[in-house]
Amino acid sequence: MTQTRRGFLATGAVSLALPAQAQAKSRLILLGTGGGPTPKPNRSAPAQAIIVGGVTYVVDCGNGVARQMVLAGLKLGSLRNVFITHQHSDHNADYGNLLLLSWAANLASRVDTYGPPPLAKMTKLFLEMNDYDITTRTADEGRPPLGQLIVPHEITEDGLVMRDANVKVTAALVDHPPVRPAFAYRFDCPDRSIVISGDTRPSPNLVRLAKGADMLVHEVMYLPALERLIAGETNAKTLRAHLLASHTTAEEVGRIATEAGVKTLVLSHFVPGGLPAISDAEWEAAVRPHFKGELIVGRDLLEI
Repeated sequence: MTQTRRGFLATGAVSLALPAQAQAKSRLILLGTGGGPTPKPNRSAPAQAIIVGGVTYVVDCGNGVARQMVLAGLKLGSLRNVFITHQHSDHNADYGNLLLLSWAANLASRVDTYGPPPLAKMTKLFLEMNDYDITTRTADEGRPPLGQLIVPHEITEDGLVMRDANVKVTAALVDHPPVRPAFAYRFDCPDRSIVISGDTRPSPNLVRLAKGADMLVHEVMYLPALERLIAGETNAKTLRAHLLASHTTAEEVGRIATEAGVKTLVLSHFVPGGLPAISDAEWEAAVRPHFKGELIVGRDLLEI
C-alpha cells in the first residue's frame, strides 16, 4: 500500500461519493461472533459479510464461514473480495476453504483477497495442498482453474485498500500483540459507513478510522467471566496476560465508541464466547454506562 499514514488520517473518515447507479442499500451480516481458536457450541468463529449491489465482501474467515454464508442465504458465487484482519487461526482458518467451497458451488469470477503477510504464501500453499481435487474438478466438471480466480494482495500499513463501484475500503493498523500487523477495516458504502475492529486492545488509530461512522463492530471481553473461564487452565497466568494485553474490555469498548462518535456500536468476537453463555443483558450492562448511542449485542447470522 502506498498511501501515507498522514494521508490516511486526513481522508480515512471521509464518506465515499459513488455514482448514481451504485446507490444500493448495504447489508451487514454477522456470520460468526465467537472469539478464540476453539470451536464453540453456541457461536461460530469470527466472520462478517457486507453485501452491496449483489456483491459480497467477507471480513475474516473463521472455521465454518462458508456454511454460515449458506445459512445466511448468501450465494457463494457472489463473493468478490475477502479481507483478513490478522493472521490468527480464528480469523483465517477457513480462508482457503471459503474460496475452494465457493468455487465448488458456483464461483466463476475473480476474487481479490487482502490481508497481512504471508497472505500470498498462504494462498499458494493452499492451492498446492488441494491441487488434486482442483485439477480433478476442473477437468471433470468443466470449472475454471481456481488459481486463476484468486488474486491476493498483502497490506502492511494504513491506507486505502480497494475501491469499486460499491464501496471504498480503508485499513488502519491496530494493536494486537504479539500479532503484527493487525488491521481494522472501514467500509464506506453508498448509504452508510461500517467499521470492523478486528482484534485489538484500545487503539487511537481505530478511533481515528471510526470517526463519525454509522456503525462500529468491535470485539469485546467480559472480565468477570474471563477470570472464571481461565481459572482451570494450566497456562492460566500466561493466557490472562495475553488477553488483557491484546483485547478490549466491555467498558473500554464503550469509551472507544463514544470517543469515535459512532452512531451504532455492535458487540462481537465475544470473549468468553462459549458456554455457560453470558446474557445479552450482562454485556449491555457492562458497556451502556460508557456509550449512549444505539447498542447491539451481536449473535450469529444477525443482519443489521
